[in-house]
Amino acid sequence: MNAGGPAGPDGRAVLLMLASTLCFSGMHGAIRHVSADLHAYEIAFFRNFFGLLVFVPVLVRHGLAPLRTRRFPLHLLRAAINIVSMMCFFYALGIGPLTEISTLSFTSPIFAAILAVFFFGERIGRAKAAAIALGFVGMVVVLRPGQEALGLGPLLSLASAVIWAFALMVIKELSKTDSAITIAAYMNILLAPLALGPAILVWRWPSAETYAWLVALAVMGTSGHILLNQALKEAEASAIMPLDFVRIIWIAAIAYFGFGETPDILTWAGAGLICLSAFWIARTGRPRGRRRAAHL
Repeated sequence: MNAGGPAGPDGRAVLLMLASTLCFSGMHGAIRHVSADLHAYEIAFFRNFFGLLVFVPVLVRHGLAPLRTRRFPLHLLRAAINIVSMMCFFYALGIGPLTEISTLSFTSPIFAAILAVFFFGERIGRAKAAAIALGFVGMVVVLRPGQEALGLGPLLSLASAVIWAFALMVIKELSKTDSAITIAAYMNILLAPLALGPAILVWRWPSAETYAWLVALAVMGTSGHILLNQALKEAEASAIMPLDFVRIIWIAAIAYFGFGETPDILTWAGAGLICLSAFWIARTGRPRGRRRAAHL
């Protein structure tokens, strides 16, 4: 591991991490764009189908070794939870303010910290409890209940974050016995078939232009995961994961230039609180050497 010294990670790890945030942000923008033509369920299927094709070279390079596991039912459970979370989030991206929807997706570490108490008996100290409380304050600021009606998009984004927190619990359990490449392999293999059923119910053949966008968003999503994993190999998670919050800036720019959306001051304030909460939780509860699992 080429982790940075006391000053932090080296330049290559930082660039890899920033590139991954740009890929994920671009994927969110592309999902929002194609939502005008396709249902979220179908977008989720194509994202995973084309993403699997992008992942095939990785499987070819490693052979059948990554598929060796004694915990296939748990991999299947993780994939099922994952696809529900993804479909909620994709649907939310199509109907809600892009920056607000993406900001609320950062709440998953907050819910995961709470679930870890019940699943793994982890203790919540004062610092982590304060971080969780700060995150909930950030959610309230973004949602501003009472000031305006809660839209379906933000609610689905929050639901996606909660569901993804359950997936993180399964991933944490799997990581005790299976390698990261095995977990990633089964994720890529299982998600497309699981997404196909709901997609058929709303199927509509995409246009040639929409196909191009679907391929692009799948490439960006899979590339984002690959770049993130490589960055985590070259630097400590605690040193580079704070850069994940740069996604909010990229997404705000995409929302403004691509869709004419301008986040208000409350969205920015809530985003800051949520990001600070997630970072604080990671710093107070991260075991040494453990790396954060990647999102959609």
